Amino acid sequence: MEIRPVEPADGDAVLGVIREAFGADNPADGAHVADLWAEVRAGEHLLAEQVAVIRGEVVGHVGVSHCWIDARRELVPACVLSPLSTALERQGSGIGTALVGAAVEAARALGRPALFLEGSPAFYGSRGFEPASAYGFEAPSRRIPPPAFQVVMLDQQPDWLTGRVVYPEVWWRHDATGLRDPDLAAVEKALGIA
Repeated sequence: MEIRPVEPADGDAVLGVIREAFGADNPADGAHVADLWAEVRAGEHLLAEQVAVIRGEVVGHVGVSHCWIDARRELVPACVLSPLSTALERQGSGIGTALVGAAVEAARALGRPALFLEGSPAFYGSRGFEPASAYGFEAPSRRIPPPAFQVVMLDQQPDWLTGRVVYPEVWWRHDATGLRDPDLAAVEKALGIA
């Protein structure tokens, strides 16, 4: 398996992997995430993209895009990891873990202080992510269950670097921040925070 930056010829294959991974239970969900990522990619917020390739086939993808930390002292550019996708027949084979590592290194190379995400604490916690609240960061939406809002600190955190994380407008326009009911209620119940 090779992990490398996305090349122009990978565009359709990347969107296909996203559609498949996020549309396993509902194809409309996969299409929604692929449309969101296509818009992020076409705009000014894309920071890095990595793919996993096996025998010339794109089998995984991770995106890193722009966000801000609304700190009291100043607005600080940071990074968001989303989406992370692995082809269904390749899930559980370590591709996601390799792509998360590649995303962290790509974000670190940008010189920004933190990489945030919304996701499973069980999956991402074992890959270096910690609860963002432990560092004084607030999620961009109350619809993100606190355990799911996570961060990897990429640089030494000054004492003043705390505050709400702000996503670009594209995430809100696609209603891709946090969960909505009934999914939010089910996750909160499973986490024991309902």
